[in-house]
Amino acid sequence: MTVAGPNKVAALTVDENTPLLVTSEADLKTRPNEEPAPTPRNGHTNGDDEDADRPLPAFQILVLCFARLIEPFAFFGIFPFINKMIWETGGLDEADVGFYSGQIESSFSLTQMFLMISWGRAADRIGRKPVLVFSLAGISIATAIFGLSKSIPQMVIFRCCSGIFAGTVLTIRAMITENSTPRTQARAFSFFAFSGNLGMFLGPLLGGVLSSPAEQYPDVFGRFAFLKEFPYALPTFVNGMIAAVATIICGLFLQETLKKKDKSDGEREVPMSAWEIVKSPGVPIVLYLYGHTMLLGSALTAVSPVFWFTHPELGGYGFSPMQISLFMGSIGISQSIWLLLVFPPLQHAIGTGGVLRLCFYVWPIFFLSSPLCNMFLRKGWYTAFWIVAPVFQIGGSGVAMAFTGVQLALNDITPNYQTLGTLNAIALTLTSGIRTIGPAAFTSLFAVGARTQIFDGYLVWVVLVAIASLGTFLIRYLPEKAEGRQKKIEGVIVVGGVIDEE
Repeated sequence: MTVAGPNKVAALTVDENTPLLVTSEADLKTRPNEEPAPTPRNGHTNGDDEDADRPLPAFQILVLCFARLIEPFAFFGIFPFINKMIWETGGLDEADVGFYSGQIESSFSLTQMFLMISWGRAADRIGRKPVLVFSLAGISIATAIFGLSKSIPQMVIFRCCSGIFAGTVLTIRAMITENSTPRTQARAFSFFAFSGNLGMFLGPLLGGVLSSPAEQYPDVFGRFAFLKEFPYALPTFVNGMIAAVATIICGLFLQETLKKKDKSDGEREVPMSAWEIVKSPGVPIVLYLYGHTMLLGSALTAVSPVFWFTHPELGGYGFSPMQISLFMGSIGISQSIWLLLVFPPLQHAIGTGGVLRLCFYVWPIFFLSSPLCNMFLRKGWYTAFWIVAPVFQIGGSGVAMAFTGVQLALNDITPNYQTLGTLNAIALTLTSGIRTIGPAAFTSLFAVGARTQIFDGYLVWVVLVAIASLGTFLIRYLPEKAEGRQKKIEGVIVVGGVIDEE
């Protein structure tokens, strides 16, 4: 008989009761009468050589990546026009617009936070595909009608309706995991992360280009009374139509990936509760590192635009809108290169844990680069600034690999594949909470630093360096099961953490 590893098959003397996935040769000698190894988590049958060599189902991954675009379209698509929409619709003073825009924008994530775990449990019980298709259909309607809002309360209600259908991202994550193997999931989640970034870029772009079409393009849309009465309906309708197309494509072509457990002798399976999942070995620290990474990313995303806009004497770069666009574009391109070309081979070489440690070492340096480059501008060293700043921004964009890395660690640490959707829901609940309060907190911190010149206007960067340094310390406690390394033991290659010890 042979024992199969992900990369090769080694001949070993075993009997019919010997687990096919082993951690050491000693296991073959000391545990010959134990039950066969449990089904590997995430749905990966890593002991099967045929499964380990299974390529990514390209069409299924493509469909899932298209569906991945929808949530950032819905969330970020209103950002270019929401302030003007509030000002025109609510009849507010311009100084009060920011307060209401923050409430409306965060209501999406706040609603998600309360419902994410329920969607995760539904995906674990009735299947991934039904939850995904239903959620996409709901988002398509809720996103489309937002542009018809005629009052601020209507905006809040419609925004909350979009957040209700929070089952898309967590279900897509679970399906990508179940469509991949330990050898291919790094590349699969690179495509997942790239699709999310693409959605964050295209959503606001469509929102800006299509808002107030009768005013922007009078020769084409000036004769349509509807678009004059509802100047923000076109971008929300287009985003809703894209979501509807994704709903139809997923309903027709997407294959269910949840494998139901076989129940023998009428035994009734009792699903793990969310609290039991959170208490499982290794899960708490991985969830914390997941939330820590998302907090850093959320802070950077929120602070960067206002930092680039602020005058150098106050602690920023003093960029024009065009310069901000160019910087954002270069960062988006560089993140795509890091995720698609660098992350998969790097993760294969040093493991998920190695990539995460590298990113956590870079985070503090990346944050320090912003006040450093501001010092160049304050001193009038413009040539040095334009040499150093783009290098830091493009090179530092590699920290985006941490977002994919923590997702892989989360997949690896899940107790079993039946709880994958719920665990992802718990993680995304954390993300929604962070997106609800994080941006406002860190931009306010930046404003306080700029106004009072605490630490020469660098208060927010001092805080972010401290938070990033804490992550650099805590990453050393990443469980072995989540390291994602390949280990060769007595001729068998085992992906770190593929075995559920019970």
